[in-house]
Amino acid sequence: MTVLHWETIGQGDRHLVLLHGWGLNAGVWHCISERLSAHFCLHLVDLPGYGHSQGFPVMTLDEMAATVLAQAPEQAIWLGWSLGGLVASQVALNAPHRVRGLVSVASSPRFSAEADWPGIKPETLTTFQHQLSEDFQRTVERFLALQTLGTDSARQDARTLKSVVFERPVPAVEVLNSGLEILKTADVRQAVAVLSMPFLRLYGALDGLVPRKIVPLLDDCWPASTSHIIEKAAHAPFISHPADFCQQIIDFSERVRP
Repeated sequence: MTVLHWETIGQGDRHLVLLHGWGLNAGVWHCISERLSAHFCLHLVDLPGYGHSQGFPVMTLDEMAATVLAQAPEQAIWLGWSLGGLVASQVALNAPHRVRGLVSVASSPRFSAEADWPGIKPETLTTFQHQLSEDFQRTVERFLALQTLGTDSARQDARTLKSVVFERPVPAVEVLNSGLEILKTADVRQAVAVLSMPFLRLYGALDGLVPRKIVPLLDDCWPASTSHIIEKAAHAPFISHPADFCQQIIDFSERVRP
């Protein structure tokens, strides 16, 4: 049976599952794992088809959530970045009794822009899909550059993300295309509104993929959730602002202790 690459570290008494974004792998969390490992038992997961989690077929969002949940601790705080935020949200929808708290990072329940909804232009995601088959490495590098654009440390942050991508086996083009299709088509705005567990949403003020204009819209849609914008951060706030980011997670976890 194919199993996910799953790394467990830390001495804390609370389980924290971390899910990475499109094109990357769990190595992206190593920049903050030392800060968090004193407070949590961390579960660093390569999503199906990404990094060392090879051998999985192309999956829907629901299938990805089910696959990760099958190897997860019985009770945990779930944190998802970008695409990982959609997966973590789907886990919470499928098994709310397993999710002590939910944290989304630079994520959106609807990544595609609409007339009254800020996001990524659907044609931009379609272009990335077409370019993947022509020049995989350059397409991924362009997407990574968009994630750090505007920050004081943009070049260094982009280099960090690039090194994470290529330090482990890269996903198949079919897996990457499927991930982009999920970003283009998924819409869990109404579904997530019914969740009752504690829910923290973290954003970068300079994020060009998940614009800060989305924050008040979701504050209205999900009044039980809490939002926090990290100033001068873009799409990867845990890389550019690790101290602020980790403190938000630690403070949130204190509020959801049993």
